Amino acid sequence: MYAIVESGGRQYRAEVGHSFSVEKLTHEVGSQIELNHVLLVADGENITVGQPHVVGATVKATVVEQYRGKKIFVWKYKPKNRYRRRRGHRQSYTRLRIDELVLA
Repeated sequence: MYAIVESGGRQYRAEVGHSFSVEKLTHEVGSQIELNHVLLVADGENITVGQPHVVGATVKATVVEQYRGKKIFVWKYKPKNRYRRRRGHRQSYTRLRIDELVLA
């Protein structure tokens, strides 16, 4: 049994016991949260697709860690003008562990 959930504008496949990283959520490590934007629930042969969300379905997850991703560099460059700029960016992430899939 699995569900497709939406968080931060992206979609993730949620199965009980598995974990995945989403864009930073403002929750403490160890706290339990509910993801209400469930787009699809599949239980063997039975598939329920929401319009846009499955009514009454939630996914309960535990916040495992808050961390920052690898640093990326962004360059601006204009040839023949001696113009070069370098900026760095590190994205913040939250790792979630799926505890339970709740159907209404």
